Amino acid sequence: MPTGLRITASPEQLAAVTYNSDGLVPAIAQDVETREILMMAWMNAESLARTFSEGRMVYWSRSRQELWRKGDTSGDRQFVREAYYDCDGDTLLFIVEQEGAGACHTGERSCFYRQFGS
Repeated sequence: MPTGLRITASPEQLAAVTYNSDGLVPAIAQDVETREILMMAWMNAESLARTFSEGRMVYWSRSRQELWRKGDTSGDRQFVREAYYDCDGDTLLFIVEQEGAGACHTGERSCFYRQFGS
């Protein structure tokens, strides 16, 4: 059974994360092997801290207003392999090992399966 990388971020790194007015920051999940973008979801400070401590992706559900551990209901879990923040600190990137059918709630491997102009 896979496990994720537990990350110890410094106080300076955590302070560099810029949350929006709702206390959220976008987080992109990218496949460790294919480098395919799997999904974008939101994180708050608690979900980020849990992701780092558990090594498994934990997001914030805006619709349910609760923490959401990816795969708890679907079985399609994501395990952290690497974590980055961008130059402005307002977007996070997680390189993950995707377990199960895929990241999208529709059953697709990636949430980005629809193309404009096709």
